[in-house]
Amino acid sequence: MRDFLAYKLLSHHVSAWQMACFVLANLFGMTIIMGAIQFGKDVMPIFKSGDSFMKEGQMVITKRINSLSAFSKKSTDFSEKEINDIREQPFVKSVGLFTPSQFSVYATLGNRESGMSFSTEMFFESVPDEFLDINLDKWHYTGGGDTIPIILPRNYLNLYNFGFAASNGLPVLSESIISSVKISLSLTGSQGKRNAIGKVVAFSRKLNTILVPIQFMEEANGSLSPERSPKVSRVIIKVDNPADERIATFLAENNYDTESDDSDASKSASMLRLITIAVAGIGLIICALSFYVLLLSIFLLLQKHTDKIDSLLLIGYSTKSVGWFFHMIAIFLNFIVFVVAVLIAISMRDLYLPRFGELYPRLEVASILPTVICGLSIFIIVSIVNYIAIRKKILSIWNLHKEK
Repeated sequence: MRDFLAYKLLSHHVSAWQMACFVLANLFGMTIIMGAIQFGKDVMPIFKSGDSFMKEGQMVITKRINSLSAFSKKSTDFSEKEINDIREQPFVKSVGLFTPSQFSVYATLGNRESGMSFSTEMFFESVPDEFLDINLDKWHYTGGGDTIPIILPRNYLNLYNFGFAASNGLPVLSESIISSVKISLSLTGSQGKRNAIGKVVAFSRKLNTILVPIQFMEEANGSLSPERSPKVSRVIIKVDNPADERIATFLAENNYDTESDDSDASKSASMLRLITIAVAGIGLIICALSFYVLLLSIFLLLQKHTDKIDSLLLIGYSTKSVGWFFHMIAIFLNFIVFVVAVLIAISMRDLYLPRFGELYPRLEVASILPTVICGLSIFIIVSIVNYIAIRKKILSIWNLHKEK
């Protein structure tokens, strides 16, 4: 009852419109921060996991082919000197070579007895395992084995489904179907023939090649066509920053091209990060300004209630119990802002996620927990700073009274 009378006494002159302005301004800033962070977390996988095996920050380099290349004898293969030159560039972390098969490949999907059989000539390439980003438990080949894991380009499947199958009345094939069936392979080289079974373990969006493990490629090339030495026509590099200007300069000076859009995707991802940081920074500035407005409003209240605070302290109230009223105002308003900002962020997310889901069916939805934790952290930090500032102000009023 005693505390209630004190709170009732101090509640006079509390400006509702000042408190409302703080709530709106802080809510605006907090919503921007939480919305920007959550949007970045939801959208980033589009740029980072667009390919089933290519890691971020990797690029595939080929020699540029123009209209004169068909009439010139200039090779499109990389020499040892050119590979070493690429390896020595300051922006290159590591270099991998594409090893092509030196034997012909004939693949058959299905069987004639079931009435569904697809056959085609193929080619194989391989890259070092360190450049792969798939489950390596599936990407394994035992020397002399008959089962070969394969990575197929996703656009090959799209060409079949939306081109060949649609025009010939054939059934369409999904990735899961392709991954569940075995592919009969006939490998023929200068030293003989070999049969094997292919198993698709992943699909690539960025490379128009059919990948097999490097262990199998070295074994098959050595046994089927030992007299032929594989030539390197493509190089995969790992870089620190795909947006580095030196990369574009080096490619232009040496007439090299990048075969995939990994560079563009990485640049877009970097740009998205910068935009997210900038937007969140603006929200943080707005929150800081609204926090300052709240402190000014509470300090103004304290100034108006100086005589009442003096009286309460003189009759036995502690500085802690007197200040608790103002602490509760700050905590209550900040908590309202936090809760409403979370609800708005979730509502905004419900608006854009379905649209992204339509465009990118494989998009994995990020958890909202880190965003909530970020908002809760801001709430706790602001509440602590408010508590310290208000307590110091009340102590200064009490010390000023004692000096009188």
